[in-house]
Order: sequence, then structure tokens, then C-alpha cells
Amino acid sequence: MHRLWLIFAQAATVAVAVLFVVSTFHPEWLPSRALPRPPIALLQSAAPPPAVASGARTESLHDAVEHATPSVVNVFTSKEVRVPRHPLLDDPLFRRFFGDQAPDEARRATSLGSGVIVSSDGYILTNQHVVDAADEIEVALPNGNKLLAKVVGNDPDTDLAVLRVDAKGLHAITFGSSDALRVGDVVLAIGNPFGVGQTVTSGIVSALGRSGLQINTFENFIQTDAAINPGNSGGPLVDARGNLIGINTAIYSRTGGSIGIGFAIPVSTAKMVLEQIVRTGTVTRGWIGVEVQSITQGIADSFKLEESKGVIIAGVLRGGPADKAGVKPGDVLLAVGGKQVVGTPNMLNVVAALAPGSHTSLKLRRAGKDVVLQVVVGRRPKPPPRPEE
Repeated sequence: MHRLWLIFAQAATVAVAVLFVVSTFHPEWLPSRALPRPPIALLQSAAPPPAVASGARTESLHDAVEHATPSVVNVFTSKEVRVPRHPLLDDPLFRRFFGDQAPDEARRATSLGSGVIVSSDGYILTNQHVVDAADEIEVALPNGNKLLAKVVGNDPDTDLAVLRVDAKGLHAITFGSSDALRVGDVVLAIGNPFGVGQTVTSGIVSALGRSGLQINTFENFIQTDAAINPGNSGGPLVDARGNLIGINTAIYSRTGGSIGIGFAIPVSTAKMVLEQIVRTGTVTRGWIGVEVQSITQGIADSFKLEESKGVIIAGVLRGGPADKAGVKPGDVLLAVGGKQVVGTPNMLNVVAALAPGSHTSLKLRRAGKDVVLQVVVGRRPKPPPRPEE
């Protein structure tokens, strides 16, 4: 028995020694004893919905960009300006030693803006300040072609102008609805900022109906945080489907660059101006010949008004439509043609929308009593030209 136990112990020792040698120098000879590991749990996004024909993804605005950018143009303008010579050159002592110098120098000043094609037969909408006093206007199409453009008409009151180029079959933008906009809606601004080339920026509608900015006579701006920079003026503001909802016009900035406060003219206003200019070459607005002032709470208290709605008639033009109708300074204008007046910008827009020669009613508050007068709407005079800079 002792002999058998000794033989077993020796065999086990040899087997352990062989196993050690094999596992050290040739472990691949041994069968694997590792247990199968569970699969790694990866975070996988949900499968995207079936793509549209263009292959766009829902998180991309590529389709809107593709829809709108073929209608966006670059507008280059130039004009001749006189650069006056230094007054010292006219000093008799200076002229005695240095003689007569060259007269005032004429130079070409150039500027850059953007525009949007609104019809396939060559009409382009842009800002009036982009083409103001330009001697020559050149439009660069998205395909690189450059065409000379002429001004069909402009409207300084809204800072809009209509150009036309001699071309057919252009890609016209699709008009959207600015009246359906909501604060928070996604918008895109397209243009040529600083001349770097066509650029798209995105943002949201920050506010609607902005006024009192002293940019234009008639203000009803869309405010957006989509980056708008010099060179974007006149370019389109489009919605998430690439439809035109505004014309980029101005920014609020202390440095000249975008800080996220930009303003666009609503497409409803732009369309009205465009149609009138194309049809008649000018824009005609209603006018009643009054100077008004918005009602603050202090004014409402002094006039013993129940609420600060309407506007104060601060002045009446002698012989004007309102004067002939019997309107007097100090009257409170509450409604025009049945439409309630809620402030000076609103009153200007309501009156401007009336056709010259038409009859409308004015609801006034006079000495604590309501008075209704009938007025014949006049034609708004053209604003005086801007002084040369």
C-alpha cells in the first residue's frame, strides 16, 4: 500500500511539473477555460426616419439651404465721390512756396450687399441703402455670372429697393408668411458678409413687431439672433423650409459686428412694396397730416384716460386731410377705420395701408367724450432726400 501511494505521489508531481512547463512555454497547447463575456451595452441612437428624396436628415437644415441659396445674389455698387483737398493748400503763404496743388480728387467708392431673386424674369429685392446713389450696380448670381442691374424703384420709408437684370429663367425664391411666425421659430440668414462669399447662419426669431428703433419710418421688424454682418444687408431671412420671411436690414452693435441682435423687414411688407414698385415704379401710402405722440401712463393720467391706448394728436397740418375733417391738437386718436390704435408705429402702419382718395373714420376722445369724424385720405409726401455724407 505504501508502495502504491508513493507511485501516485510521484506521478502527480511529474504531471504538475509537466503542466507548469507547458503552461509557461506553450500555453496555446492547453484548452481555453475562459468563460464567455456578456456583450458590451452601447448607446445607439434611434434609427432615423426614412430620408426624403434628397437624403437630408431631420437634424439638418440642408434642404432649406438648398432651396433658398440659388436665389441669393451679391450686389456690388460703385459711385464717384469728391475728396476735398486739405484747406492748407489754399493758404497764400503755402501756395507762394509750393505753388498751386491739384484740385479736389474724384474717387470711386465701392460697397457690398446682398439681394434675393423674387421672379424668374430678373426682379431682385434688396435694401435701399445698399444701392443708394450708386452710379453702377453689378449683381453676381450664384453660378458666378455677373450682370449689370438697374433700379426699378425704391422706398426709403422701409429701406427697400427693387432691381432688375436682363436675364430669364432665374431661380426665384418661394415666399413664406411672416404673419405666421412665432418667437422661437428657427430661421436662417443668407448673404455675403464682409465679402467672404455666400454664407448661411442660423438662429431663432427673438422678437416680433420691433419698432421705435429709428431705423426706418415704418418699423415692424423681425428680431433674430442669426448672425447678420456688413454685407448681409438686403439678403433673405428664411424659415426652416427655405421660404422667404424677411429681408435682413440692420443690426444692433457697438463694434460693427454681430452680437446676436439683428433686424429683418417682414416679407408681408416687402411683398407690398415690391408689387407697387413693379406695377407703378413707386410706393403710394395713405396720409392724414397729423403729428402724433404715444401715450405713456403719465399722459394717460393727465388726460384722465382709463388706459394708455391710442395716440395724442400733437399737431395738425393746416389744410391737410385731418384739419379738413375737424381733428384738433389734444385729441386722442383711438381707432382708424375701425382698427384700434395701440401706439405711434401701429398708427403709421394703419394709415399708410389706406388708399389715397378713400374715405375712412377716425375715432377720437375729446374732452372725455368719444367723437367720430370722416376723413378723406391723402397721399403721403415723399421724404426729403438724405444729405450727402
